[in-house]
Amino acid sequence: QVQLVESGGGLVQAGGSLRLSCAASGRTFSGYNMSWFRQAPGKEREFVAAISWSDGSTYYADSVKGRFTISRDTAKNTVYLQMNSLKPEDTAVYYCAAGDLRRAGRRPNEYAYWGQGTQVTVSS
Repeated sequence: QVQLVESGGGLVQAGGSLRLSCAASGRTFSGYNMSWFRQAPGKEREFVAAISWSDGSTYYADSVKGRFTISRDTAKNTVYLQMNSLKPEDTAVYYCAAGDLRRAGRRPNEYAYWGQGTQVTVSS
């Protein structure tokens, strides 16, 4: 059974940093894209960043490019999202997702597996 468990969320002031972690288990993730999405109250879930488990290729939403960095540690089966220069508009529940890289892009419905989410709140 695939499990994705996020951690690292919290409350931070604007301009601060947080690092989110996603511990993955239950299958081999080679051939998968691992991504972070976020959902603010009253808004649709949106793509944040993705990384290919196999070769480490990364992709970012324009809104976070240059501020957020996605990475993975294949030995620990963990994906990270380093978030710097945080803004109040980054406030959301952040979700980790895994999907077959042949299908998984920037749309939530392209991903088969999801974590429970972790809250990130950025105060102004």
